[in-house]
Amino acid sequence: MKDITGYAGKRVVVTGCASGMGKATARLLLDLDAEVHGLDRQDSDLPLAAFHRIDLCDPASIENAAAALDGSFDALFNCAGLAPPFSVTDIMKVNFIGTRALTEALLPRLAQGAAIGSIASTAGMGWSRRIPVHKQLIATPTYQAALAWVAANPTEVAEGYSFSKEAVIVWTMQEAQKHVERRIRVNCIMPALTHTPMMTDQIAVNTSPEMMEQVVLPWGRPAKPEEQAFMLVMANAPAASFLNGAAINVDGGRMAKLVLGV
Repeated sequence: MKDITGYAGKRVVVTGCASGMGKATARLLLDLDAEVHGLDRQDSDLPLAAFHRIDLCDPASIENAAAALDGSFDALFNCAGLAPPFSVTDIMKVNFIGTRALTEALLPRLAQGAAIGSIASTAGMGWSRRIPVHKQLIATPTYQAALAWVAANPTEVAEGYSFSKEAVIVWTMQEAQKHVERRIRVNCIMPALTHTPMMTDQIAVNTSPEMMEQVVLPWGRPAKPEEQAFMLVMANAPAASFLNGAAINVDGGRMAKLVLGV
């Protein structure tokens, strides 16, 4: 079958490549004959073209990882993420502040017509109600300035996870307008609960058995990492050349069911 995605021979970067959706994304890209460069805090067992350690909680680590990546790239996949029971500060660092910093560091190295895809969450569905607040955070010029904003706005940030994913969505939409001249597209996906190592911690902290029944509607199960990875890979694919500024809901129809009451 002809490869309609256009990834063969493309050079891509995947954060969070050691587990969960990031690992599934990297594996799928390898299957599509892309040259995959991985970033993670933990070692990866995938046959990557290159692997570098990164800690998105540490600006110096981000700078070092970006410098270690050689040459230009055709796509960036921001898959690293944290959820409770990690601290609010670390969740904000990894899910938004560090992700933004790495993206900004790699932007000069992205080729004409490249793509940036990030993993947000259905937990960020409230983004449209707080656009002015998120614009304040996104307007912070540096990693440290963003951290200071988070510390100064604890009520808005709350537990960190939902707010960080809202920020990713609003940031995606803003970034999508900035790089049109270079034809660099910026999109994100909004996964529902997905069966990853992090999911066990999320359920233990946040989800009663009764709530779990509602969370996995209508399929009756969490998503598989591969199901989310497919959508992210397709969003960044060269063949998806007119998809830009999109936040793609990947929840098996849960939100449609709740909104329509069916």
